[in-house]
Amino acid sequence: MAKKLSHYDDSGHARMVDVSGKGASRREAEASAFVLIKPEVLKALPQNPKGNPLEVARIAGIMAAKRTSELIPMCHPLPLALVDVNMSLCENGVAISSKAVTTAETGVEMEALVAASIAALTVYDMTKSLDKGIEIREIVLQRKSGGKSGEYKRAKQELIGPDLNRSDRVNSDGE
Repeated sequence: MAKKLSHYDDSGHARMVDVSGKGASRREAEASAFVLIKPEVLKALPQNPKGNPLEVARIAGIMAAKRTSELIPMCHPLPLALVDVNMSLCENGVAISSKAVTTAETGVEMEALVAASIAALTVYDMTKSLDKGIEIREIVLQRKSGGKSGEYKRAKQELIGPDLNRSDRVNSDGE
């Protein structure tokens, strides 16, 4: 763990980290989120008058990742080589996974986290007319590679709610 936060100068003022002295390298990050939804709301998804909520959320997550530096003040704009967002229907909600890849001087963790977060918020937006009590849970970094800090992989015991790897998951086609 770092000994100090990198986004503050010696006077305690917020700053963008200077990455100009770092070499570009391949960096990847994966994140996830879970949207807890009642079964009756999940059953109504195919009849949503706004369109397919999962497809709209997937596209929203991709678009959001590309705008991360506009949303998070100290993030660097990155040339994203890939942003992928996937949805899986579960018996109790929607599991969201995202992946971002770049070749740059700094990592893509925030892009992956923003993609998962905005996808989850979009699922909420697309279904809130049926239930305002929908919950967004466990927005977490699952894995990252590249850069000075090297590899990171979230340990399974770090999951704090519904296990996102549960056997009751079904894919977005209902299988």
